[in-house]
Amino acid sequence: MQTFEPFKEGKVREIYDNGDSIILVATDRISAFDNILKNLITNKGKILTGISQFWFDYTKDVVPNHVITCDVAKMPEFFNNEKFAGRTMMVKKLEMLPIECIVRGYITGSGWASYKENGTVCGIKLPEGLKESDKLPEPIYTPSTKAELGEHDENISFDKSVEILKGIYGDEKGEDYAKQLRDKTVALYKKCADYALTKGIIIADTKFEFGLDENGNVVIGDEMLTPDSSRFWPLEGYESGKAQPSFDKQYVRDWLKANPDNNLTLPEDVVERTISKYIEAFELLTGKKFS
Repeated sequence: MQTFEPFKEGKVREIYDNGDSIILVATDRISAFDNILKNLITNKGKILTGISQFWFDYTKDVVPNHVITCDVAKMPEFFNNEKFAGRTMMVKKLEMLPIECIVRGYITGSGWASYKENGTVCGIKLPEGLKESDKLPEPIYTPSTKAELGEHDENISFDKSVEILKGIYGDEKGEDYAKQLRDKTVALYKKCADYALTKGIIIADTKFEFGLDENGNVVIGDEMLTPDSSRFWPLEGYESGKAQPSFDKQYVRDWLKANPDNNLTLPEDVVERTISKYIEAFELLTGKKFS
């Protein structure tokens, strides 16, 4: 049997080269503020993979995606076991574009802090009088750079994203790719946020990553609309003017901020609550029982 070693490890993923495809394995690690925490969140990798798989299938009519299969029986024998089952995706090789595609439908987090200071979010002027957690009149696209592990992403303007991509692909293609990233990001958000509302979840914001396939087409890759890459709020009890409870790792971030001497370690009750919130999000969105 051929054995595999990851050629790259992200904060939560292990990435294997399978010749003409890539195999992504979502671990149970959790990261916050660009650091990997010492705790594992049991089954988190399976939950994230299941949610991503659901969204990729739901949006394939909007944007093509990189998924080949999530069935380990259709992957090399090395992956045909319980260690990899449920948390593994075989995907197309893409030339990943160096832009984090962030879309915000509600004003919260760093966007709220910026708005209070000068009435803008990532340089975009917003209407006066917004309250924390308000729904924006229209979703806004606020791209950022992709930082290396341990470094911080940098918010950039749409024009800066055009400049970056022009520098790589030339003026015509670079501008076209930048516009596609913006338009596809907003289109995906609108479709998925509308669906999530019917399941009792507000998607406040999220980020996507895109790449180019062998024909130069823009394809969505990585993960999609998970509690790791998005802010999920319960629709029940939503009230603007204050911070919202969440289904995502904001709960972890809040605990870390409140406990600065945390040594990158969460107490067991925070771990258990995080697991339960991730499972709840999975079950509400997919309509399936997590087991």
